[in-house]
Amino acid sequence: MMPDGNQELMTQGSLYRKGLDDLEQHDPDLKGMLDAEVQRQHRTLSLVASCCAVIPRSLVAASSALVNVTAEGIPGRRYHAGCLYVDQVERLAIERAKKAFGAEYAGVQSHSASSANYQVFSALLEQGDTILGMALDHGGHLTHGSPITFSGINYNAIGYGTTTDGTIDYNEVRELALKHRPKLIICGATAYSRTVDFDRFREIADEAGALLMADISHIAGLVATGRLPSPINAAHVTTTCTHKQLAGPRGGLIMSGRDAGMKLPGKKLPLSGLLEQGVFPKMQGAPAVNVIAAKAAALGYVLSPEFDAYMERIRIAADAVATEFVARGYEVIGGQTVNHTVLIRLAGDMTGQIAEETLEECGILVNKNRVPGETRSAFVTSGLRIGSGSLAQRFVDVEGCADVVALVCEILDSVTPITDTTYTLANNASNTFRERAERLCRKYPISTYTS
Repeated sequence: MMPDGNQELMTQGSLYRKGLDDLEQHDPDLKGMLDAEVQRQHRTLSLVASCCAVIPRSLVAASSALVNVTAEGIPGRRYHAGCLYVDQVERLAIERAKKAFGAEYAGVQSHSASSANYQVFSALLEQGDTILGMALDHGGHLTHGSPITFSGINYNAIGYGTTTDGTIDYNEVRELALKHRPKLIICGATAYSRTVDFDRFREIADEAGALLMADISHIAGLVATGRLPSPINAAHVTTTCTHKQLAGPRGGLIMSGRDAGMKLPGKKLPLSGLLEQGVFPKMQGAPAVNVIAAKAAALGYVLSPEFDAYMERIRIAADAVATEFVARGYEVIGGQTVNHTVLIRLAGDMTGQIAEETLEECGILVNKNRVPGETRSAFVTSGLRIGSGSLAQRFVDVEGCADVVALVCEILDSVTPITDTTYTLANNASNTFRERAERLCRKYPISTYTS
């Protein structure tokens, strides 16, 4: 039907309602899948460390009409017209990121934390330069130098590890840094439950003549609320995603503190300018400005008392989960946790793949993970990584955490491994276990969607 020229003024809300109506009328198959996924999330107990529920206002911002705007460049200096409100939104996201983390510079255009890391590399490194990052087997991330990724293929990647008690071996880090003289040292991890000494890393970087990048994707919320040390002024550059702890969209941030204005040898631009160029034009075209709006919404939440309370619940739940697993005879790598991650070594013939698949069959989500001294492949593993973010969003208390761990252990005790990847579950008990998991979900609903 052609427009009649008398359309009422459209708003974000009216567009959203129209989209929902159109989806229901014209694409019921897709709508059914989307509704089913929402229900799955409510009925499934997620213990995945890298996931949490995105706050509804961030979801709405991500679906905004900003997606219609092409906006290569930065606020006030775009390559396209029509960016008046896009500029306002991006400036808002930048200011909120700087305030949340105490940064002098913040870039909010990165599509993910992995993209942000590669964009830092493109800004500061030449192909073939040496980087020093935490080895994947010891808790590092793929983008910190894994040989199967861009970071390990295009750069000379050296890996450092942890001691037998699961803590970073800073003496090894220093020895490797002085031996190999990397251009960039990377600290931060994806499966590490202890405090990272960012100041110690900076001392090592300065001694070795290296730049330091901190990836805080897994601990950003705890850093923003002061529950863990901040790397903003210790590292030259700090990166993070916006979804793991910040309850925002899948996207990345690049930040810098006191070093934002420093000049690197042979470079005309300050560090902040190099970082901007590393994003555009070196690595990325037009930003997803609707996602930047969703980041702004999430960062507004980060600055609220409600978010601070959420981070407190994360810590309480993580300690409760770790304590309960230790009490039940499991080895928690490092013996404890100071963040949201609990890394468990499985015993005997049990593998991470079997544990992950069995628990999912029973309505509980975890992820398999390699552990120090790992002998199995990354697709099988000997450990599990558990996070407390989703538990905290459900307001699961200490007693509830004990019930969750008890159910996990009961399920694992009912499994008989046949090979590293095949198993049987006693008495086909998955339905019974799933009902118990769903009861826990009903007792502790996802608060961001219900309050």
